[in-house]
Amino acid sequence: MIPAGFLFLLLLRDVQTSDEQNCSYLDVLRHLNLTKNKEQLTMIRPVKNYKDPIIVTLDVLLYAILDVREKDQQLIPYVWIDMWWKNEFLTWDPNDFCNITSITLPTELLWKPDITIKEMTEKDRAPPNPFLVIRNDGEIEITDDQVLVSACRMRVYKFPFDIQTCNLSFKSVVHTDKEIQLVGHLNSSEIVKRTHKLMHNQYEWLFVDMTVHSKNINVFDFHQSEIIYTISIKRRAGLYIINFMLPILFFVGLDLASFMISDSSGEKLGFKVTVLLAVTVMQLILNDILPSSSNRIPLIASYCIGIFGLMMLSLLETVLVMFLLHKDTKEEANKEQSMIEDCGYKEGDVSIKNNYLGETPSEVLPVVKEESSSQLMEESRDFEKLSYELRGLVKMLLNSRTEEARPAGYWKGVCKKLNKGFFIFYVIALVLFLVCMFYKWNVE
Repeated sequence: MIPAGFLFLLLLRDVQTSDEQNCSYLDVLRHLNLTKNKEQLTMIRPVKNYKDPIIVTLDVLLYAILDVREKDQQLIPYVWIDMWWKNEFLTWDPNDFCNITSITLPTELLWKPDITIKEMTEKDRAPPNPFLVIRNDGEIEITDDQVLVSACRMRVYKFPFDIQTCNLSFKSVVHTDKEIQLVGHLNSSEIVKRTHKLMHNQYEWLFVDMTVHSKNINVFDFHQSEIIYTISIKRRAGLYIINFMLPILFFVGLDLASFMISDSSGEKLGFKVTVLLAVTVMQLILNDILPSSSNRIPLIASYCIGIFGLMMLSLLETVLVMFLLHKDTKEEANKEQSMIEDCGYKEGDVSIKNNYLGETPSEVLPVVKEESSSQLMEESRDFEKLSYELRGLVKMLLNSRTEEARPAGYWKGVCKKLNKGFFIFYVIALVLFLVCMFYKWNVE
């Protein structure tokens, strides 16, 4: 015989098993009247007392930094956004529905808070998550991942060693702080810890920190609740050092090496102009990277301008040296010409002297000397001889004065001293400039 109590327990278990097997999400939907009151649940805030605000909790995690556009001053992050709030009309007892604690529904069936991001300049082209989760206590949660194109004020003063801070400000579009209040779920340290776990690949930009704080804003007497996530990222400077800063230093080294080229040829001037144009090309590349609306001149621009100025001074010094060398060459040519003329004067004096003494060469004088030459011819010869002697005396005095004032190769010696002094000045000024620039990059 089987006891009656045992049979009753078996029967009760079979009834419960059949009930559990017959439970479905449709029973929950019917209980919540989601199949009938669609308009009522989508048009109004889900509160029983209109004076009560809806507390919307946000949780934002950074998954990746896709791009940073310095020229357009835009940040493009890939974020995960969790948002949940309570609907006071959608609750049920899980024990009445086979311990069903949550159901998933399309988002268009229920009211959702109109949360937007203030800095967002372009909408995400990917479709949003079409479903939301309703829990038995009325809590509704939406999880979505978005690629945001947000405006960010780029501070490129210390480029490429800069750290950028960009904000993502969440607020309602039309509701005041008496209707919707935004709060953060995780604190800053937890957000940073979870973000570091999520971010597996970091390319040009490194994630540094992420903070969160809430505040109330007042725009034209319209009070709203706002929660701000501040993202701090740091640029990897290695690529810019190798591809931009070091080549400019190499150009400076080439400019210093050009002091070993002879100043007498035009190759030195052409070489310096070529190096100067190369630095100009680097400045044009930098102009395409940095935004034009920066409040302060970036240090990298000062770095390029300073080196460009030093190389320009070097070019002007080369032009001056070549001018002085040309002047020295011109003076030597004039001296040679004067020496040739002096030799001509001496030959003329000899011929005149011979004429005066009556020893006329056969090529100049007639073969037959005439004793009856006129007095006029003799006087003209005397004046001609005197003029030759006076001109030779004047040239001798001028040449002696020039040789005493500037000896041969005078400007060449001046150019050597000028090159040496300017080279020392160039090296000292370059070292001081680079030390000052790297100090500003590391300290400010």
